[in-house]
Amino acid sequence: MDINWGTLAGVFAISLGITAVVVVLFSLGLTAWSRTGHGSPTSHPPGLRHQKTATATALLCFASCLAVAGYGIGLIVTG
Repeated sequence: MDINWGTLAGVFAISLGITAVVVVLFSLGLTAWSRTGHGSPTSHPPGLRHQKTATATALLCFASCLAVAGYGIGLIVTG
């Protein structure tokens, strides 16, 4: 049995890169979601436009993470 180390290293690098991107997207989503004021009462609520932009950004980040996870699961299931 012969292992193609170049291909294995390429798969590892791509997997590591995609994992880092998903972690960063999820972190940005959490940051944007916390800026909307969801989950904690504040004495001075943010402006409506700022809140809508932050909510849209958070949802976009979470949807991107869900899409990547769904694509990966689809690759595994259809194998």
